[in-house]
Amino acid sequence: MARAIALRSLSAAPRTRAQLADTLAAKDTPEEVATELLDRLEAAGLVDDAEYAGMLVRTRYAERHQGRRAIAHELRRKGVDDETAAAALAQLDDEDEHAAALEVARKKLRSTRGLDRDVRYRRTIATLGRKGFGGEVSRRALAAALAKEGEDDELGLRSVVPRRRN
Repeated sequence: MARAIALRSLSAAPRTRAQLADTLAAKDTPEEVATELLDRLEAAGLVDDAEYAGMLVRTRYAERHQGRRAIAHELRRKGVDDETAAAALAQLDDEDEHAAALEVARKKLRSTRGLDRDVRYRRTIATLGRKGFGGEVSRRALAAALAKEGEDDELGLRSVVPRRRN
């Protein structure tokens, strides 16, 4: 019975070991049975947290333009351990993250055309933050997006988006 539950869950979408353990626990599967089954599924290659984490990083970056923080949070929520998550996130270099942040910033700036400059800046920075980009990456992306848009605003950007002090 536990095997059927796990295989049905895996047939719908890839899952982490923790997600399968939660599914089995919700179906009142004894812990020993679940652990043994998960070990067998892992040995057979049907459950691989490292592969799952790598796949999630690639898709979240490419399709949703999410930053490292947002992806790391989702990996933790899905039960991927910190070491495996860090290895998967190492696939993204700083240029990749900047490119994704720039795309998000450009899209937000397009949608806020006609609004006050300060409102546009704050909304763009807020959007970048919600997408999981850090402050420095967000500031650089906003500055680059503004430069591409043709708005030169060195001083205005600093007044609206304060730098973090260490």
